[in-house]
Amino acid sequence: MLRLLKSNLLSCAMVSVLLVSSCKEKKESENTATEESETMQESSKVSFIKDDAKKKVDVKIDGDLFTSYVYDGQTPKPILYPVITKSGKTVTRGFPYAPRPNERVDHPHHAGLWFNYGDVNGLDFWNNSYAIPEEEKGKYGSIIHQEILDSNDDSGVLKIRAIWRSPKNVDLLEEITEFKFSEDGDTRIIDRSSTLKALEDVSFDDNKEGMIAIRVTRELELPTDKPAVYTDAEGNLTEVKALNNEGVNGNYFASEGLTGNDVWGTRNKWVKLESNIEGDNVSVTIIDNKKNVGYPTYWHARDYGLFAANPLGQEVFSEGKEVLKFKLAKGESTTFNYRILVHSGAVLSKESIDSSFADFNN
Repeated sequence: MLRLLKSNLLSCAMVSVLLVSSCKEKKESENTATEESETMQESSKVSFIKDDAKKKVDVKIDGDLFTSYVYDGQTPKPILYPVITKSGKTVTRGFPYAPRPNERVDHPHHAGLWFNYGDVNGLDFWNNSYAIPEEEKGKYGSIIHQEILDSNDDSGVLKIRAIWRSPKNVDLLEEITEFKFSEDGDTRIIDRSSTLKALEDVSFDDNKEGMIAIRVTRELELPTDKPAVYTDAEGNLTEVKALNNEGVNGNYFASEGLTGNDVWGTRNKWVKLESNIEGDNVSVTIIDNKKNVGYPTYWHARDYGLFAANPLGQEVFSEGKEVLKFKLAKGESTTFNYRILVHSGAVLSKESIDSSFADFNN
């Protein structure tokens, strides 16, 4: 009888151990699944929605629109438009693509976020727009979208091919651009790598108008109460009128310590344009790459909202002390790499930008 009792007690103990072990394993499994689920939730999901009819590709992060790659011909170049922060603030100007009240309507060629140049074999790709008179169009080149080479939601990569074409239908450059879209906390990121291959001998004479550029919303402009007149390479004048500065408090901050209008025409490895929009700290930062021609780039950064990096216009920015006159022989190519940080929330610190610069240049 005693032996039977001990046997029963031992069996119960073994069952208890098995039950505890099973529960522990189940709990650990549930914890692992929860951690994996939380990790999946924390990882931002990029998705591409192609719209062949409207000739655009929407870029969404976790279901919210970040930007669209637009190639519908309303501008003589493909653009990213609009560009929107994680908090929902649009950082690009509406005009001329989709005008909004109380914004400037100068420079109709400033549309969204784009990449081109003011002097390619004597042709002006930068200033071309719907506003050019018919009799003047022979001076301007166009960038024509050809095809989408890749669209990968998992990697956040959109790859396209375009042609830089003369008004006489001579193909000068083939452009292969890879966009990589991502998000890090409150910062949305665009990594753009554009390879230009010469289809003819091509010269990029020094010109102040280029290359990676964005025209920003009114709130990101620098406050100014003075009208100004700007002249392009052809001597054409554009007046930028004075407007009410209410809600306008943008400012430039450069990697080498300069701020405001002092940034224009200086070399920096990155520049941030920052403002406060309806209580939200918003900024756009363009980061250069050490492999680019002309590194560190000069900055064509204006108070009225044109924000551009131009590595090829050295003679203009240095007042003749430097001359580049960059050229590509037929068959040669060069690649331009840029990172754009679109931030909202707390102020994006210099240390954070320096870290992103180091990562981008790794």
